[in-house]
Amino acid sequence: MLKVGLTGGIGSGKSEVSKRLAAVGAVVIDADKIAREVVEPGTPGLTEIVEAFGEDILRPDGTLDRERLGSIVFGDAAKLKILNGIVHPKVGARMQELQQTAPADAIVVYDVPLLAENNLAGLYDVVIVVDASDEIRLERLRKFRDMNESEARARLAAQAAREDRLKIADIVIGNEGTLDDLDGRVAEVWAGLRAR
Repeated sequence: MLKVGLTGGIGSGKSEVSKRLAAVGAVVIDADKIAREVVEPGTPGLTEIVEAFGEDILRPDGTLDRERLGSIVFGDAAKLKILNGIVHPKVGARMQELQQTAPADAIVVYDVPLLAENNLAGLYDVVIVVDASDEIRLERLRKFRDMNESEARARLAAQAAREDRLKIADIVIGNEGTLDDLDGRVAEVWAGLRAR
């Protein structure tokens, strides 16, 4: 089994790379998806978050209001640390469960947005960083996620600096061009991973 850590700052296109790797045969374990699962209604994760941040972070249907919670934690390092302390251990445990179900010869790609921030590079055989300039990422957040300038900048500021992500990279996938450019680069990277 080859364990690949895939990361990139918000708006870099990491999810596009993850989709392409899954399409060619990688077993993708998506930390964001798992992070949503571990805070669904009725889970210990959601109970702990409500205890830490109050009932105001719930929607009327009892689900987590991610936007409201985001507005509380992105810009307050202490509150973000509390949230991460609740969610990250639960995500890690679930990722381990999923890894154990993958075939022995699989290339398992762990899609982990905060890989650099949480010093997780050592857990993987290979670390891939999807990279784009801060200016391009800001534009994508405004265009595709409907964030205003200050929201987008707060999200970027809450993550590792671009340079810190690049320091941990074994492979960099630059994503400032077209989707066709990205397809070509992912195909090259996949061939290299299979060769390992």
